[in-house]
Amino acid sequence: MNDLFNQIYSPEVMKHVRNPKNMGIMKNPDGEAMVGNQKCGDIMKFYIKVAKKAGKPFIKDIKFQTLGCGAAIATSSMMTVLVKGKSLERAEKVGKTAIISALKGLPPVKIHCSVLADEALKKAIKNYRSKEVKKSKG
Repeated sequence: MNDLFNQIYSPEVMKHVRNPKNMGIMKNPDGEAMVGNQKCGDIMKFYIKVAKKAGKPFIKDIKFQTLGCGAAIATSSMMTVLVKGKSLERAEKVGKTAIISALKGLPPVKIHCSVLADEALKKAIKNYRSKEVKKSKG
C-alpha cells in the first residue's frame, strides 16, 4: 500500500502526511473556522492566534485538525507552514496554488483539498476580524 501512495503523492506530500506540522487543538484561539466537503468527507478546522508587530496583525500561532485523506492532512499542514509568522494581509494571499506548489504537486482529484485549506484559513481570519470589530464597538 505504501508503494501506491508513494507513486501517487510527491515525497513532500508524504512528509506532511507522516509528520504533520502544527496539528492539534488551540485553547482560546483568536480566530477559528471549520470547513468541509460533503462529496469526499474531508473536514478541516483551523485555529489562529494573532499578535501585532509594528501595529500590524500577524499569525503568531496556527493549528489545525483534519478528518480526511492524506492530501487533506498534507494541505492543512502545508498551509500552516506557509502562513505562520506572516501578516494577515500576506497570509490571505496564500492560496491553493501556493499550497500545491509547496507540496510539489497533487493528483488532480485531490486539488479540492488545497481549496479547503485555503477556505479554512480565510474563514479563520474573517472570524478573528469579526471578533475585533465587536471588541472595538463593545
